[in-house]
Amino acid sequence: VIRFSFLCASSQPFQVFQITETGLMKFHKVKNVFEQEGFSRQKRGYRNINDIEVNMSDPLFTKQWYLINTGQADGTPGLDLNVAEAWQLGYTGKGVTIAIMDDGIDYLHPDLASNYNADASYDFSSNDPFPFPRYTDDWFNSHGTRCAGEVSAAANNNICGVGVAYNSKVAGIRMLDQPFMTDIIEASSISHMPQVIDIYSASWGPTDDGKTVDGPRELTLQAMADGVNKGRGGKGSIYVWASGDGGSYDDCNCDGYASSMWTISINSAINDGRTALYDESCSSTLASTFSNGRKRNPEAGVATTDLYGNCTLRHSGTSAAAPEAAGVFALALEANPNLTWRDMQHLSVLTSKRNQLHDEVHQWRRNGVGLEFNHLFGYGVLDAGGMVKMAKEWKTVPERFHCVAGSVQEPHKIQSGNKLVLAIDTEACQGKDNFVRYLEHVQAVVTVNASRRGDLNINMTSPMGTKSILLSRRPRDDDSKVGFDKWPFMTTHTWGEDPRGTWVLEVGFQGEEPQRGVLKEWTLMLHGTQSAPYIDQIVRDYQSKLAMSKKEELEEELDEAVERSLKSLLSKNN
Repeated sequence: VIRFSFLCASSQPFQVFQITETGLMKFHKVKNVFEQEGFSRQKRGYRNINDIEVNMSDPLFTKQWYLINTGQADGTPGLDLNVAEAWQLGYTGKGVTIAIMDDGIDYLHPDLASNYNADASYDFSSNDPFPFPRYTDDWFNSHGTRCAGEVSAAANNNICGVGVAYNSKVAGIRMLDQPFMTDIIEASSISHMPQVIDIYSASWGPTDDGKTVDGPRELTLQAMADGVNKGRGGKGSIYVWASGDGGSYDDCNCDGYASSMWTISINSAINDGRTALYDESCSSTLASTFSNGRKRNPEAGVATTDLYGNCTLRHSGTSAAAPEAAGVFALALEANPNLTWRDMQHLSVLTSKRNQLHDEVHQWRRNGVGLEFNHLFGYGVLDAGGMVKMAKEWKTVPERFHCVAGSVQEPHKIQSGNKLVLAIDTEACQGKDNFVRYLEHVQAVVTVNASRRGDLNINMTSPMGTKSILLSRRPRDDDSKVGFDKWPFMTTHTWGEDPRGTWVLEVGFQGEEPQRGVLKEWTLMLHGTQSAPYIDQIVRDYQSKLAMSKKEELEEELDEAVERSLKSLLSKNN
């Protein structure tokens, strides 16, 4: 029996008739009747969480929701790193070494021992080759061991959980556990065995107290520069940095490690897609992974290895986010060992997903070439499956150029209630050898003093209309003397854009008390390439989507108009 609905101009507009195949043939306008066979079609890119077949014997594997999120611990199904797809493609981190720069690693742990790279490890706190954590009664020095398990915990050994790149090698660089840090310890750690270590994971930085402005010193800066230029046989060391745990009281653009162009700054989301309460937001964050949830569910934390052969469900913070990213990058490096440090940044921008991430304060937006970003999450959550697939076919990005686009040197006063608005018109060094046509990083080097530094707010808008929040209010920062001295505020939000045109800087105060200040310098630094074919394709796709969206809007308007006319007609007939 076949059911048909006919629209009739009568007091009963919708009538249903049941007609057999033979009866249907009796209608004079019906020429043929064919029985249709049903078959399957599937949405491409859609992943049913129940169809993922990954079997691990490790007892905590089912609790590692950031690997495969089935909704455990009140999470959102499907909101994870999509490692299952990368694993099923055969990528598990084999041949890649990740260094955990931290308070040491329990390299005797049965879930880490088989993947521990002793030759690439060192203890810069004690100056010996054995980076074992110093014992404390409260297990304070468990940080590095927990991070190491996220990356390289062995699979199918019935111990704890599974690392994102469970066949990778992990090196321990113990450098955090001493009364104070020195430039030479940081520099030595960051430059340790750069031809053996592929990825350096750092879950530390300046104090997250909402009033510190600090970054790498001279030796460490030189070590980073040498790493990206000479590490891995010239392909560049990959530095992964946690964006910071200062929450809404801080801004990670005040952290010179997380906001460096040479690092990949990673923020975190919780298992239902919201921001963690400790997340710092800033325009330098490139992408996100996961950390513990807001709810007091004991299984909402990050499951990983712990000191002295133990396991834990309570690893947390953006400390947990950076090692997960390092693991995803290890999968990509196995898929394509020729990736440069910049290739990894481009892949992060292009393959990270909005998924179901949402922030109560900052909305998702698109930049001038259509790339979707968020002030807190960067370009979204890392997608391991998407990244390894793109990495396999990836061609090394073109040469990178640097252009000083312009500078404002004369002093300008800032007062509460009035925004200071400055503009720089630039051709982005067009006609010169260092012309930048497609942006990667943009830096606004600013010197500014204020009666209360924490009330300063700085925004910058690109010629293609993308607004970056370079500095948000930091209510705990009472500084009135130091200010910012040639501080390089960085944004990744204009990635792929054409920098030629007018850049606008807005500086003002937010807060209850009136403040005053002086901006002494703003220098605009552009970093990028002269060619980037994939950007042109993204722009075409974006414009096509916009056109389709407008077409759909017109069709919806037309449908609504037809519906209104139809209702009016039926009303008259009634």
